[in-house]
Amino acid sequence: MTHPTDTEAVETQSRPRRQKSPKKTARNVLLGFAAVVVVIGLICGAYIYNLAQTFNSGTTKIEAAFPDETTRPTKNVTGAMNILVMGKDKNRDRSLETEDPSVTDQRADTLMLVHIPADRKNVFAISIMRDTWVNIPGHGEAKINASMSLGGVPLTVQTVESIFKQRIDHVAMVDFEGFKGLTDALGGVEVNIKTGFTPSVLKGKVTFQPGKNLLDGEKALAFVRERKSFPDSDYSRVKNQQLFLKAIISKIISKETLTNPITVNNMVDSISPYISVDKDFDAGTIGGLALQFKDLREKDTVMFTLPNLGVGTSTDGQSIVLADNAAISGIATAIEQDQLAAYVTANGLGN
Repeated sequence: MTHPTDTEAVETQSRPRRQKSPKKTARNVLLGFAAVVVVIGLICGAYIYNLAQTFNSGTTKIEAAFPDETTRPTKNVTGAMNILVMGKDKNRDRSLETEDPSVTDQRADTLMLVHIPADRKNVFAISIMRDTWVNIPGHGEAKINASMSLGGVPLTVQTVESIFKQRIDHVAMVDFEGFKGLTDALGGVEVNIKTGFTPSVLKGKVTFQPGKNLLDGEKALAFVRERKSFPDSDYSRVKNQQLFLKAIISKIISKETLTNPITVNNMVDSISPYISVDKDFDAGTIGGLALQFKDLREKDTVMFTLPNLGVGTSTDGQSIVLADNAAISGIATAIEQDQLAAYVTANGLGN
């Protein structure tokens, strides 16, 4: 076996090591960065896909959500969007609804017309009192929430469209029970309550104090349901529902929530089983809206109750809410012209 001479060893040790060229180093860094970006993109893509799958598979599709096309207003060409949101509560006091308990679960306890302007700078939610006395197409005058029992979701849509002369683009029905899981998924929601009260469903367990209250799921459900504690019954309940929705929207769009994948996943998973939507109102459509609302803040969500003329009595003796047709006409025109923000400001409505 031969060994290198001392001279050869010195030459080998003293020979400078080959240095990587700056171009090759930069290329490796860029390739490494690109690989990281690709991996992150794949992870995000899978995460978003899973969220979409959770929503689409968890929600119930309303196959026939809309009335016959010949009865409907023409589609809005401004780019604005109208969504009819209906809330139902299977555990409510049925005795106040009708003598026939078999149909009460088909009545919408809460009706909201959500208008999204073309510029996507605001969201307007107009609460319609459930006892508002209106003309229900094909059935004559009745409380607006009776439209559900008389003709299901399509007739409710047709009734709202006939009142405002505006087309409804999407429909969502939410069971009040969904608020419970959603609130808990968010770790509770803080609501600034105007007037304290003790809810009848949790009597002896909790009292809502004036000021800021942190609501868990059970308390949130009691808060949005309650009406017996108030002299004006449904008026205060609608205001409290608006108050809670404002608070929960603020929590959902907060940086703390949106940057926490676990919270977002739990939120979608908890609320989806309690939502029914028209077949085109899927995760893709909602995701597109979410991107358009990237700069939306709590102050940009405007809620108000459809103006009315107070309480009256129908010819058959029912206690009803009298519709303010002049106000309805003004709001309808503002929606048609995509000028609802100006109308709300001019008439002192909102929040």
